[in-house]
Amino acid sequence: MANESRLRSLSKAISWRVIATLTTMLITWWVTGNINAALLVGSVEFFAKFVIYYLHERVWLKIP
Repeated sequence: MANESRLRSLSKAISWRVIATLTTMLITWWVTGNINAALLVGSVEFFAKFVIYYLHERVWLKIP
């Protein structure tokens, strides 16, 4: 949708990041058995991929 607002892109980025980060945290915990590692990986991953996803969405809106 070419008319998608910045707020909608932001809302989508937030909701997806919550789901994806929880998944990453659970996998990290399962693989390492270390909840602290899972929390650390999840927190770093959340912010890094949040920014990347939002920018990705905005770039795609420029492509006809």
